[in-house]
Amino acid sequence: MLIPASVSDYQLLAKRRLPRQLFDLVEGGAYEEITLAENRADILAVRLRQRVMRDVSNIDTTATVLGEKLALPVILAPIGACGMVARRAEAQGARAAEAFGVPFCLSTVSICPIEEVRQATTAPFWFQLYMMRDRGYVRALLERAQAAGCSTLVFTVDLAVLGSRYRDVRNGVSPTAPLAARIRTAWDMLRHPRWFFDVAIGGRPLLFGNITDAAPLARDLAHLKKWVDEQFDASVTWRDIEWVREIWKGPIVIKGLLDAEDARAAADVGANAVVVSNHGGRQLDCAPSTISMLPRIVDAVGDRVEVLMDGGIRSGQDIAKAMALGARACLIGRAWVYGVAARGERGVTEVLDILRRELKVTLALLGVKKITELDRNAIESADSHDRISHARQHSD
Repeated sequence: MLIPASVSDYQLLAKRRLPRQLFDLVEGGAYEEITLAENRADILAVRLRQRVMRDVSNIDTTATVLGEKLALPVILAPIGACGMVARRAEAQGARAAEAFGVPFCLSTVSICPIEEVRQATTAPFWFQLYMMRDRGYVRALLERAQAAGCSTLVFTVDLAVLGSRYRDVRNGVSPTAPLAARIRTAWDMLRHPRWFFDVAIGGRPLLFGNITDAAPLARDLAHLKKWVDEQFDASVTWRDIEWVREIWKGPIVIKGLLDAEDARAAADVGANAVVVSNHGGRQLDCAPSTISMLPRIVDAVGDRVEVLMDGGIRSGQDIAKAMALGARACLIGRAWVYGVAARGERGVTEVLDILRRELKVTLALLGVKKITELDRNAIESADSHDRISHARQHSD
């Protein structure tokens, strides 16, 4: 029996529990998954500057994001269809996040509707928006989120079209998948009885709570993808942020930026924060890793907006690297999904506990008492991009 000591251990537990189609949905990236791999490789290539003989007897991991105090500089990222990996997973994740003292962000295409997550929690949570062609429905969705007390809106901007993900194609996640592929997928689900009875039977995972009215035929992953292709609006521009701002009264976070010029545009339209993100390597393959672009975007807009980062965060040490390079906090996606898939709400809490313990150890060995005191002096080379390139050259 595996006793999990790291996020990677929860990844293994999730792989054992889930049908292949669902694990690959979580794990996979676009095309050859080059960007997916480099998100991790480039974080690992960043070297930390160890410091000694400093009083690190009392480590403080708290941070403030958009005026909200966090027990850990972590936000649970929005994960579409997460309720397929665990029974009512979004509600479980939101409860775990609230108890731990970090924000939870609900996806537009979640299984649990906004109202269910609100009933499962007592504190405000965040809501993530994909822009749809039907602006009336978008307005209604934003009004539902505000009525539920959602504090912050995360507007995802890197999904003008859906990236091509080979794993999903091979697993038959397509309305036109051949009968043989659908049979193979159904058999694989039956081969995971614990998941099948708990989630597929007991969790109502084929009803997308926030878009049921807009997408009545989104009855499985294949039809959801078809609906996304038809309804997500590829004509969205920065002017649409102004329209959203007229409706949404709280902070707005723009998620999906990899370019300093785009970050400046987000600041110009009044974003309160930006997320340096490549959608977990699931959209444009061969795009740069997020950690390599983080310092450039911090330098471009860090004095105007708060800069967050996601992509490849698997440990407390990874969080320290991102914070040292200028991030205010990190969004974690796959990491919390591994936890909820493996052990439900308890698993999410355990993943967050692991991240906090690892972060405390890292700060102590860096000679830093507070996470907010981290800066580029904690990095062996302040220019992480050059450091990563150097490491790659020597590994070839």
